[in-house]
Amino acid sequence: MGIVIETKNLKKVYGSKSMSFTALGGIDLQVEEGEFLGIMGPSGAGKTTLLNIISTIDNPTSGSYFFQGEDMSKVKGKALASFRKNKIGFIFQDFNLLDNMSVQDNIALPLALGKVKYSEITRKVNEISDFLGLKEHLNKYPYQLSGGQKQRVAAARALMTTPSVIFADEPTGSLDSKSAAELLGCLTDMNIKYKTTIIMVTHDAFAASYCRRIMFIKDGKIHARLDKNKDRKEFFHRIMDMVSSMSSGIDYYVQDDKRRDY
Repeated sequence: MGIVIETKNLKKVYGSKSMSFTALGGIDLQVEEGEFLGIMGPSGAGKTTLLNIISTIDNPTSGSYFFQGEDMSKVKGKALASFRKNKIGFIFQDFNLLDNMSVQDNIALPLALGKVKYSEITRKVNEISDFLGLKEHLNKYPYQLSGGQKQRVAAARALMTTPSVIFADEPTGSLDSKSAAELLGCLTDMNIKYKTTIIMVTHDAFAASYCRRIMFIKDGKIHARLDKNKDRKEFFHRIMDMVSSMSSGIDYYVQDDKRRDY
C-alpha cells in the first residue's frame, strides 16, 4: 500500500517571539492507505493541532506535509477547496448535523453541494445508509435520533464523497458505552469495506483498541507507537500499560467501563 499522509519535522508555534507556545515540536509521521490510526495523548499534548494541520484546517509553522505525494503547502484556493470536498471527510464529537434537514438530506449534503445527479445521490445514500443501519431513519430528523444514531449519520455523510481519509475527532466522546461500541464497529467496517483511511483522536483506551496502530503524543512530540496484533483485548491492555507508563496526570479513561465485551 502507498503512503497517503506524510509529515516531516512538522512544527506549530503559537504567539510571538517574546511569548510563544510550541504545540508541535517536530512530528515525523507516515500513514498508509487503508490504515486505522489512533492518536492519543493528554490534553494540550498537540493531538488536535496535528489533526487540524493534516486536515488543512490550520497551517504548520514549519516542516512539510504531503498528501498522496503532493506538497500541501502549494495547494491553494480552488484546488484546496476541491481537496477538502473530495479527498477528506470529518466526524466530530458533537455530530455537526443540520437540525432542519432530514437524515437523508444530511447524508446527501456533500454530493448535493457538488451538483451530482439526483439519481446518483439517491443510490449512494441508500447504499451507505443500508451499510450503516440507517435505512429506517432516513425520513427522521436529528432531534428524533439517539447520540449513536446521530454519529452514524455523521459517518455516513463523511463517506458520501468516497474520501481517501476520514478524520474523527473524539467521535465517541458524547456517546454511552453501547452506542460507542456500535459506532466503532461501523468505523471498522467502513475501514475494511471501503478501504478508507481513518485517523481518530481519542482519550478512550477502549475506542483506541479498535485501531490498527496507536501514536501517543506528549508535549508536542511523538512519545511512543503501538501496533495491533490480532487480539483486540490484548491490544487494549497494551494501550493501558502505555498510558500508565506515561505521566500520572494524563486524563485517559475507559468510557463507562463495566468490563466491556471484547
